[in-house]
Amino acid sequence: MNADAKLDLDPVRKPAGTIDPRVAAHYAGKSACVIGAGFGGMALAIRLQSYGIATTVVEGRDKPGGRAYYWERDGFTFDAGPTVITDPPCLEELWALSGHDISEDVDLMKVMPFYRLNWPDGTNFDYSNDEEQLNAEIAKLNPDDIVGYQHFLQYAAEVYEEGYVKLGTVPFLDFKSMLKAAPALVKKQAWRSVYDMVASFIENEKLREALSFHTLLVGGSPMKTSSIYALIHKLEKDGGVWWARGGTNRLIAGMVKHFERLGGTMRLGDAVEQVHTVGTLATEVETKSGWRERFDAVASNADIMHSYKDLLSQSVRGPKYAKSLSRKSFSPSLFVVHFGLEGTWPGIPHHMILFGPRYKGLVEDIYKHGVLPQDFSIYLHHPTVTDPSMAPEGKSTFYALVPVAHMGKLAVDWDEVSPKLETAILDEIGRRLIPDIHDRIVTKFSYAPKNFAQDLNAHMGSAFSLEPVLWQSAWLRGHNRDDVIENFYLVGAGTHPGAGIPGVVGSAKATAGLVLEDLAKVSA
Repeated sequence: MNADAKLDLDPVRKPAGTIDPRVAAHYAGKSACVIGAGFGGMALAIRLQSYGIATTVVEGRDKPGGRAYYWERDGFTFDAGPTVITDPPCLEELWALSGHDISEDVDLMKVMPFYRLNWPDGTNFDYSNDEEQLNAEIAKLNPDDIVGYQHFLQYAAEVYEEGYVKLGTVPFLDFKSMLKAAPALVKKQAWRSVYDMVASFIENEKLREALSFHTLLVGGSPMKTSSIYALIHKLEKDGGVWWARGGTNRLIAGMVKHFERLGGTMRLGDAVEQVHTVGTLATEVETKSGWRERFDAVASNADIMHSYKDLLSQSVRGPKYAKSLSRKSFSPSLFVVHFGLEGTWPGIPHHMILFGPRYKGLVEDIYKHGVLPQDFSIYLHHPTVTDPSMAPEGKSTFYALVPVAHMGKLAVDWDEVSPKLETAILDEIGRRLIPDIHDRIVTKFSYAPKNFAQDLNAHMGSAFSLEPVLWQSAWLRGHNRDDVIENFYLVGAGTHPGAGIPGVVGSAKATAGLVLEDLAKVSA
């Protein structure tokens, strides 16, 4: 490259911008491998391919998606998850980089209300960004909390600016970078938990639960996760909650279609078994089938422990860092019941939270004590109320999710426990929403912590990788670029900024910037 040519190599671009073709030409001949076709992996692959880097995605399962896998049974489509899409612009940017539009491949549909929250005493609370309706919902529980909620929203907007806009797509590669961000986070009292911060604005206990439960959807305890995660409210208020027609799996399918349109290569059903290294460089990727290829850069969207313990097992770095990771705390797992019913349920919204009789105590049982409680809170997903295509005509698709401790804390035989827990969850939904639920079931199956471990190589069956607590954030989380193997990168829930679709797509943006920067240095 001509040293006098000042080309913009910065991958952080406005959605309306496209990449300078001279920059793409600069990366001609460079190659990258992305291990794992989850949201983070596909977002990274699209970014790299958009810049002209010949990118190959290698996925061990028969379908792309990672945690966004799906099943088709008896005419029903069941998304494995995630199911809540927020911040569409972070996704739209992946298409805009090459002058395309997400609508070419994905049909995003608005979801209203965002959630209906229900308590055992029959209280309902519909949460949305319709200010008038939301204030009416708050007033039903405690009129005095309307003002407190406005103050909480202001706080959420401030931490959104500091934690998401400024830091969400910026890699933390050294302690100094974290110290630089610390003053703003201290000013926003980031050491306080989400629940504690909500409680400082809100008096009513039900409202405190309604405004703090979101962290559970990204693997965090409301009583331990940093108050920075209050930014989720700003994300939802400004951008809304969305659904991809056909399921979250169709968003993944759209990402794959766009990636291949750009010239990227997908390799499915062939799990990576080893990332070979020479000195401080990752050199080749080898799969179960024996396929082996050299790359200039290798990024892992696989589970962070699996990446180091197994994929880098033949290197010095892999086992050493895996030992360090084993001392960290991992998020809980999930138990999910997928079921298809006869009939349609227009009165049951797309997303519901069925709170149990306990909140703090239940969370503590899962995160601290590692026991399987007799009670539970349920996230109920009902996509057919928004998108009837998810089930045969006149039928409905649901899944019911409950957080459970990961297998490192909860030692049970899931083959024995699963049928009992499945029945208990369906019984509770029957008591509160669908009295004849068992008579209406057309098909059902469940997904337990052991399935997360087996299908996704998830450490201890954790559903969200490293627990999102302040002492495992930013530089204290998995680094977007490895400290030792200089061309090995991480993307996804185990690295900065964390789990959730906006989180892992943000990690892809941060990681892509590092890959581009490093390959540009090699070419100079």
